[in-house]
Amino acid sequence: MSSLLHEQQCRPNTAWRFLINVKQLMGICLLQIGEKSLFTKELENALERNEVDLVVHSLKDLPTTLPPGFTIGAVLKRENPHDAVVLHPSHAGKTLDMLPENSVIGTSSLRRAAQLKKRFPHLDFKDIRGNLNTRLKKLDEKNDFAAIILAAAGLRRMGWESRISQVHCVVICSMWVALLVLQCDSFPLVDPGARRLYVCCGTGRNCRVERSGIHRTGGCSWLPIRCMCVFKGALAVEVRARDADILEMVSILHDPDTVLRCIAERAFLRRLEGGCSVPVAVHTQVKDSQLYLTGAVYSLDGSNSLKETMQVSIAVGTQSSEKVDEQVQRVGVTANKIPGSVQDEAEKLGVDLADLLLSKGAKEILTVARQLNDVR
Repeated sequence: MSSLLHEQQCRPNTAWRFLINVKQLMGICLLQIGEKSLFTKELENALERNEVDLVVHSLKDLPTTLPPGFTIGAVLKRENPHDAVVLHPSHAGKTLDMLPENSVIGTSSLRRAAQLKKRFPHLDFKDIRGNLNTRLKKLDEKNDFAAIILAAAGLRRMGWESRISQVHCVVICSMWVALLVLQCDSFPLVDPGARRLYVCCGTGRNCRVERSGIHRTGGCSWLPIRCMCVFKGALAVEVRARDADILEMVSILHDPDTVLRCIAERAFLRRLEGGCSVPVAVHTQVKDSQLYLTGAVYSLDGSNSLKETMQVSIAVGTQSSEKVDEQVQRVGVTANKIPGSVQDEAEKLGVDLADLLLSKGAKEILTVARQLNDVR
């Protein structure tokens, strides 16, 4: 973060000092706690006491309604938001569908478990706790798990990409939507005119997927579309809403596309009253001045789900002269350099999609999921 501030010429003569907050939660299941603010309260207390001027969070840890007096002053460019499979060394070279019956997969995410249970009914999914180091140690040194599911962004930021066995990523082209499971992080090269797409697998070879079927190359395989965790892969800078100079300083870190995507996602989640205790997922994309939002809700076992997609026209780049104060926040985000009308469209998109799912029975699915999670 310090290097980013200096790169963007944010008070170039300032010596930034960053404090690291370590939260000890040994033996506690976060799904049962069900409180997103668990990881943010201590930092916000320091912000309120003027001990720090800004705090950096993983955006997924921030609740959709912030405490009075605080705002998200910057949302940085999103990292890889996809899920990564890390296999036990004894299963090296395999994929999830190749694992033996009743193999145990570790994940702390209800969303991941619900989605994967539906796709891989032969596998068992159990909760795994701890930071990345702890989870990887549990995987490697014991035989409790055949694989664990982690955020690709976290592994990448720690420099541990070599541990990734598969990446679950969404690939969209004009002909259809598909999810590919790849042996490594990948970037799609779309050729809609030829009705096919090529995905670089990092092996020097390509996997060709056609509408009539799939050709396995370089470890690729076909799966249905999967949505990701809300706000996943994005970092947020939280500041005091009254500090106009700090807001102005950090606003240069805003990535416009990520801001609009996260406003839509946060509005979607807040309308659904979702959180850590229920499986809610999204996928957003900005393309050709359109913001696309796909949202989904799942039962805990993945057997029941609803998924819909909506889009809205947006325009990014015009400077806004909105005054910085708490009234211009959209779901806790202050982005005074992005036109307010565009932010309003993104927020409305999230609300409208949530209302559509609620009209189709999402509330009932989520209510049952909460009740079942409470008794786990």
